[in-house]
Order: sequence, then C-alpha cells, then structure tokens
Amino acid sequence: MLVHRGLPAHPVGVGHVVTIGNFDGVHLGHQAILRELDAASRRHGAPSCVVTFEPHPREFFSPRAAPTRLTSLREKCELLQQHHVARAQIVRFNRAFSELSADAFIDGVLVRGLGARWVMIGEDFRFGSKRAGDFAHLQKAGRAHGFEVHAMPTVERSAGDRPAVRVSSSTLRELLAAGDVCGAQALLGRPYSISGRVIHGDKIGRTLGFPTANIQLRHNRPPLTGIYAVTIEGADAAPREAVASMGVRPTVTGSGEMRLEAYIFDFSADLYGRHLRVNFLRKLRDEAKYAGLEPLKRQIALDCEEARAFFHARRA
Repeated sequence: MLVHRGLPAHPVGVGHVVTIGNFDGVHLGHQAILRELDAASRRHGAPSCVVTFEPHPREFFSPRAAPTRLTSLREKCELLQQHHVARAQIVRFNRAFSELSADAFIDGVLVRGLGARWVMIGEDFRFGSKRAGDFAHLQKAGRAHGFEVHAMPTVERSAGDRPAVRVSSSTLRELLAAGDVCGAQALLGRPYSISGRVIHGDKIGRTLGFPTANIQLRHNRPPLTGIYAVTIEGADAAPREAVASMGVRPTVTGSGEMRLEAYIFDFSADLYGRHLRVNFLRKLRDEAKYAGLEPLKRQIALDCEEARAFFHARRA
C-alpha cells in the first residue's frame, strides 16, 4: 500500500475508486466499506484509495474532549493494507483544511487530486467547512463531474449482552471502557489489539520475578485499562500467551503515566526494539493499588494462574 501525506498532488495521474472517513478501529462497518471499495476497484480497473485524516478532527477542535483513539495511525494503515487498499491519503487536518468548503474539497481532493471514478461514504458522513457536505451534496457533484456515489448503510451486530447494536467507533469505545473485550471483538471481527515497539522501562517486573515487555503507546489515551489475558504477536514465530497490564501502576509510582506491559509465559528472549502486537482476550480485573511490592507480587501470580486457566480452557 502506498501512503501519501497531505492533499493529493495535482493531478495524481490516474483515476481512483475512493472512500473517505476516519476509519478509527477499522471495525466491521469499515470493513464492509472496504469490501465494496475492493470490488469497485476490480470492476473499474482502478486503484483503491482511502482518504483519512490526521489528527482526528475532534482532536483538532477539542483536544481535551476528543474521544480516545482505537488505533494509532500506524495501526490503521496496517489494517487498511490487510483489506487490499492500494493507496492511503493521510490529509493533515489543520485550520486551513477545516475551512475548506465542501465544493473545494470535492474539486481539489476528489476530482483534480484523485480523479475519482467511484466514491463511497458512510451514510452519516459529513465533510467540508462546518460539515456542510453530505451524501446528497456528493451525489450532485458526482453527476456534474462524472463519478459514481454510493452510501454504506449502517451495519448492526450483537455484542456481548447487547442483542443488536450499531457497529461504530463510539460503541467500541464504550465496550472497551467497560472491559468487554469479547463484545468489542464481535464488532471488530478480531480481538482488539494495540501494537508498539518494546522500550526500556524501570525493570520493576524483573525484580518481582515477572519480567515484562514495556510497549510504547502511540494513542492519545488508551480506550481500556486493567489486567488482561492476552496473546502477543511478534515475539516468536507463533503468538505467545501472556498477561498484560494497561494502567498507571499506582503501587510503584504516582506519575500517572499510562503504561502497557506484558509478561509472556515461559519466554526469556530479548525483545527490546521489537514491534509487538497485544491482542486483548479477557479482562481479569481492574488495576488496584497495593500496600507494597510483596502484595503486588502475590496478585500478579494469581493473575498468571487465572490467565493460564483461561488459555487452557480455550485450547480444550
């Protein structure tokens, strides 16, 4: 997949089939759009392109009130590539872009920039200054400029104890905040995961007998906290079973810094600098503050026992 940053060059030189959106999480609703995009690419004999934004528009307008990110930019690009996207156009969302009218966006990005031949958006997608552009606006422009316009209807799925919910990034954030990783998996079609490079930490886990991989976070705020049974990809040829902690580690520090640490069962190789993916499979408990390192060590041992029992039952 080719990744281009900024507004597309003028002209790009080849027509594209295009979809536009934030695609945070690349959930089943997004995946339905990407399947249609891939099919349109084959029908039209044209490369597929996802136009997405960095940062998220709500992060630009209201940083403190912006939703947590489900995926970092790197994770989003990795997921888009898995769905056969040929080109990702990462548009910098800044003041100048936010003031671009809907018509200027269509003309500059879709028509002259990407030579759009087919465009699909979610049925509630809005674009342009003050969110003035919508599906009807885009349809009218398509008739004028000669490109097809399609809307993807809402996708619904059962999630945990919810019989049918709209598959959306907002619903995913609610499920993950509640620790319902099984419900989140139902809306993603895969386990929720976070990936990052292994960096040096303070080595406290090693002193407790549970050496952990400290995984660098690229999210503005992680969407989930607590202790989880997880699998780790990238440490070995096959995924490894582990326990992961996402939190501020209140027993050992008062810094409030969010950390993702994973203790991989029966594993001792040096992982510094490696890029790992953590798949969250079951929440074991919330993070807690203990009276000292010894009570913490005992609790970690119990967490490991519970996680091993979970994996044993999962394999049975």
